[in-house]
Amino acid sequence: MNIKYYLKNQDKLEEKYLFFINKKLLLKIEPSTILIEARIKKAEHNLKMLNQLDNEFNDWKIISLYYSLYHSSLALLAKEGYSSKNHTATLIFLLKKYTQITDKEINLIDELQLKEEDAKFYTSLKQERHNANYSTNLFYDDKKILKLKKKTIQFLNKVKEIIKN
Repeated sequence: MNIKYYLKNQDKLEEKYLFFINKKLLLKIEPSTILIEARIKKAEHNLKMLNQLDNEFNDWKIISLYYSLYHSSLALLAKEGYSSKNHTATLIFLLKKYTQITDKEINLIDELQLKEEDAKFYTSLKQERHNANYSTNLFYDDKKILKLKKKTIQFLNKVKEIIKN
């Protein structure tokens, strides 16, 4: 997905967002603190799994990192009273709701906004997860895993801060 395209073309972002709403892949739900906390716990659970896997299973580490990122993202949707049935719909929602500063959010510090780099990381980790799931490659570089882990933890921590405020 071309993140810059949607960030520069808000009308196309809105069009894509409405497409997912109309297809019922983004659903309005009652905001639930319990659901938000459950999504964060699931994200943390997926991160913990990394410590259970040795280097032979780096492909599964990437999958675990992606799902940690994804559940973090779903926590943000739950905070806004939405659920998602599609990974791309989730990303479109994040772009629409969390990459712009609104009048209401103007007093929040910059760290509490998702940036283009966060969205790009989501997209790249989603592609890494796809490759790890469906390719025949069994080995992934340890340095790459550590880098992805660090970025995933940063994303999760940012989500926690957004939810707190």
